[in-house]
Amino acid sequence: QLEFRLGGALFFRTSRGVKLTAEGEVLLKFVSQAHHFLENGEKKIAEMRSLMAGEVKIGAGDTLCRYYLLPHLDSFHRQYPDVKIQVTNRTTRETIALLKEGRIDFGIVNLPIDERQLLVRESMTLHDCFVAGPAHAGGGAERAVTWERLAGMPLLMLEKGSSIRRHADAFAERQGVRLQPEIELGSIELIVQFARIGLGVGCVIREFVLGELADGTLRELPLEPALPARRIGLVTLRDVPLSVAAQRLLALLP
Repeated sequence: QLEFRLGGALFFRTSRGVKLTAEGEVLLKFVSQAHHFLENGEKKIAEMRSLMAGEVKIGAGDTLCRYYLLPHLDSFHRQYPDVKIQVTNRTTRETIALLKEGRIDFGIVNLPIDERQLLVRESMTLHDCFVAGPAHAGGGAERAVTWERLAGMPLLMLEKGSSIRRHADAFAERQGVRLQPEIELGSIELIVQFARIGLGVGCVIREFVLGELADGTLRELPLEPALPARRIGLVTLRDVPLSVAAQRLLALLP
């Protein structure tokens, strides 16, 4: 059938067996290369399934990457050192856009989101709060701090566009006040450092500053009413299968 399709003889029979024609010798070189590539492809797939190779692409914001993802990446990398990990730092909206474009395997985002294309697995609960250093006038307050009083304090907050900033601003507006921070910063770590030396009252995530709260370098201001809790979500594209490596990493995340 191959000879018929190509329009010429590829081999001929002799008393000693089968011998390739000149055309058959040329075709054999290409077939051998193709077979070699197929064998390598099968080997690579087997390595990926056994997590001896592969790549996982993740999208997450700076804060979630630093405090939520990084400890689990350390554990995953120690178990599967040959799997490459690529992390793209973006906001929740940008992470969802990357996922829809197929540029990441899964995203770590702030909930709620309403996207029919996505599968969402709820993860860690987050509690936003306001903290100050021990020397700050409001840092050790035992009585509840009203939102009106809070709005009059020197505030340290993340830049506009971050989920924690939107959450705090929206809740404050429902209490009839507008938060106008004196300093806007790009990371929770910077807010913590500024608050510790008394430059203001910082809006942070309680779960990510437990060490500072425990050793007294930061004190939480008890707000009345307190900010509602938020949730982290792990999102993937509906009906799009994940690689074995991506599945294994997702299984490690709480």
